[in-house]
Amino acid sequence: MTDGATVSGYPAPGARRSRLARGFAWSLLAGAIVLHDGAIVRTQNRGFLTGQNIAPVFEGWQKNADGTILMWYGYFNRNFEETIDVPIGPDNQFEPGPDQGQPTHFLPRRQRFVFKTTLPPDWPKERRLVWSMTTHGKTDKAAGWLQPEWEVDDGVIQMNMGPGGAPPDDPPNNWPTIAINPETAAVALGDAVKLTARASDDGIPKPRRSRGNEAPKGVTIRWIEYRGPGQVTFSAPTATGVYGTPTESTTTARFSAPGTYVLRAIASDGLLESPRSATVTVK
Repeated sequence: MTDGATVSGYPAPGARRSRLARGFAWSLLAGAIVLHDGAIVRTQNRGFLTGQNIAPVFEGWQKNADGTILMWYGYFNRNFEETIDVPIGPDNQFEPGPDQGQPTHFLPRRQRFVFKTTLPPDWPKERRLVWSMTTHGKTDKAAGWLQPEWEVDDGVIQMNMGPGGAPPDDPPNNWPTIAINPETAAVALGDAVKLTARASDDGIPKPRRSRGNEAPKGVTIRWIEYRGPGQVTFSAPTATGVYGTPTESTTTARFSAPGTYVLRAIASDGLLESPRSATVTVK
């Protein structure tokens, strides 16, 4: 394990911007695709569609007004297409932990600021909160602690979540708000559950000018599986509202296996994202 913010050579928060920019520029050059040993791979940058591991990532920490501490984590699923399910346990655990609210269903590629865990005000400065994951036979760990250089604020989060550049500050951008109904449900295997999310925003950032008579776009809502023993299919996985008005998204979800699932509706204004969860028991 690298003694720092992340693992396996992934950049620490302070170095992320320039390294990611160089990596993105390189990926534009590496467009060829070949078939090798039964798997499609991208040449030069060796980006695999399947079969690769997941690296957990420590994004940084924040201090709340009440003195409690937020530790932010994300992950890098190195596959371009494969989603991976890893239940809470030896292959997906925190120390101390093992359950700190991390996902068990991992989407492809880099997912930033996916979840946060709250620590007490007296959390020791040098104590590590370590997320360990084992996938496809490889173990990676992300260790977070209160290194001053890794303290983040809403502005840093927006620079990582958005297109880059300085975030709006006069007035500042606020997090979208989102509600979901129902927050708990039970359904028989083979049946669908209906879910509705409603999100609103402060109108910051302002949208880009629309083409023609198209209404300017507002808050988007997307649905994902966050935890669960099987696969989830959403009838309407995304919705985009009109700028200046709330966005409402209604979807139905179907499940491939019985068990308990956590589904997320995520509201995004393009710079900040706010999730809300629903727990569904499938019998």
